[in-house]
Amino acid sequence: MTSLLGLSTYAYTWRMSDRVPAPMTLDDVLHDAAAHDGVDLFQICDHLPLDTASDERLGAVRALADELGLTLEVGTRGTHPDHLARYLHVAERLGATLVRSMWGAGDDLPGPDETERRLRAAMPAYQAAGVTLALETYEVVATADLVDVVARIGSPALGICLDPANTVARLEHPAEVVALTAPWVRNWHVKDSGFTRSPGWVGFQYTGVPIGTGVLDHDAVRAAIDPHRNGINRVIEFWLPWQDASLGIDGDPAQTTTRTEAAWTEQTIDYLRSKES
Repeated sequence: MTSLLGLSTYAYTWRMSDRVPAPMTLDDVLHDAAAHDGVDLFQICDHLPLDTASDERLGAVRALADELGLTLEVGTRGTHPDHLARYLHVAERLGATLVRSMWGAGDDLPGPDETERRLRAAMPAYQAAGVTLALETYEVVATADLVDVVARIGSPALGICLDPANTVARLEHPAEVVALTAPWVRNWHVKDSGFTRSPGWVGFQYTGVPIGTGVLDHDAVRAAIDPHRNGINRVIEFWLPWQDASLGIDGDPAQTTTRTEAAWTEQTIDYLRSKES
């Protein structure tokens, strides 16, 4: 089986943000992603224009991705059957075979029984279409509850998007999350994170850091889920804080932040290559 290496819109958070003078468009980002050697996948994740994009627009995005040699995946939030049906349609129009979603969306955070009911209503269409729905590990939902619902439904089209950094905020240890979810992982969000003391040493900040410098054990995750053997795509994303102007370029925080984001992209790709050489 093949494990593709990809980038996510979350690797372009600041470069696509209105906080910078000339934010990149989705088309810009696809061109940039394809320019990186070894990147064959792009996950359009939590990109709100997809909620209402016309079939014509979705077709244009797919055509551009095809031209650039990129496989597409999509990401959204929530489990309401109508919303999941919309994103199945989006996935089919984009030629994507994976939709990443999350248990809840905003104030809509159903309990396990309601989540199971919703997913059972949505999954037959996903299975018939050959599209996988991967629910992400995150702090709002206990990982044990997520695994329990996925296991009870038992659909080959339902799995888990592993992001062990998220669940630290729930005081779940990344290694335990990886071990619990490993049999059901269908997608892996690759990043690193770490703790620093807040100013004045009052509390901590938990933020993204360059890969290999934080608290996440990349080698252990890779060994547990074996992405190449199991066909689990690896999607690079970041938690890059907005950079202080004093750290960088001409006193310009926007330029400092976007250049740092671009540098992290290169560093992460090189790091992953070094692990597999």
